[in-house]
Amino acid sequence: MSRNLLVFIAAAGSAALLIGALGFQYIGGMPPCHLCYLQRYPHMVAVVIGVVALFLSSRLLPIFGALAALTSANIGVYHTGVERGWWEGPTTCTSGAIDGLSADALLQQIMAAPMVRCDDVAWQMLGLSMASWNAIASLVLALIWITAARRKA
Repeated sequence: MSRNLLVFIAAAGSAALLIGALGFQYIGGMPPCHLCYLQRYPHMVAVVIGVVALFLSSRLLPIFGALAALTSANIGVYHTGVERGWWEGPTTCTSGAIDGLSADALLQQIMAAPMVRCDDVAWQMLGLSMASWNAIASLVLALIWITAARRKA
């Protein structure tokens, strides 16, 4: 496969993941959490890099595309760990301990809590959440970007 075809496939893969996420959000009625949003931004960057890389023959652009995909994969792995309780997530989207809180303080914490929690799995397939699937897909896209970087334009 040519470099440009690989770049197109990688950029299209990121675009497809973004479209899928928007489909879950707007058609499926599953609003994203904070970490879900963070996983989308590197894909947006990868799409832009892909468009530029189709017109410029720099080997650096596919490397940047791979870094964008790896960034989304890393956030996906982190999000998966939060969902599975392997580690705590950001306090902006997970539940904290309530020991020792007064009723007023607890009510205040509940009212300040975000609508969508990062540690709840909204959807899963084959035992893997959307964050896990994003991490896997992003790793595959990173490999495609790396392959493109190794090809001549």
